[in-house]
Amino acid sequence: MAIWGLWVINKAGGLVYQRNFGGDGLPRLTANEYLTLAGTLHGIHAITSRLSPTGPSSGAQVISGETFKLTILLTATGTKFVLITSLVEPTADSVLQKVYEAYADTVMKNPFHIPEMPIQSEGFDTRIAALLGS
Repeated sequence: MAIWGLWVINKAGGLVYQRNFGGDGLPRLTANEYLTLAGTLHGIHAITSRLSPTGPSSGAQVISGETFKLTILLTATGTKFVLITSLVEPTADSVLQKVYEAYADTVMKNPFHIPEMPIQSEGFDTRIAALLGS
């Protein structure tokens, strides 16, 4: 698998979880740069949901660059899960579903987690590491 990063963006466009995988796959950015990118992606996603010429749309599901692909899973609550992969990664959709299941099982069932706030759950980190690597 060529998975380089995972972002979780809350319904307001704030980055609540970010993790890089694969060592040198992604450049290191500052916390502010990650927050800016997440907010920008949130805005792009909102715009693309309004552009569909054939009717209602949930927005962009895949955004491709020259050397990478962003796969976006929008949940019913407005939380977005974004996986950054190589262009040829065939399992991005199924991986995002498993990430969402881990989120629902560990984060949303935690009585101490405050919705829309940064995810600080060792259980979630452990499940993500097992699913995507360290």
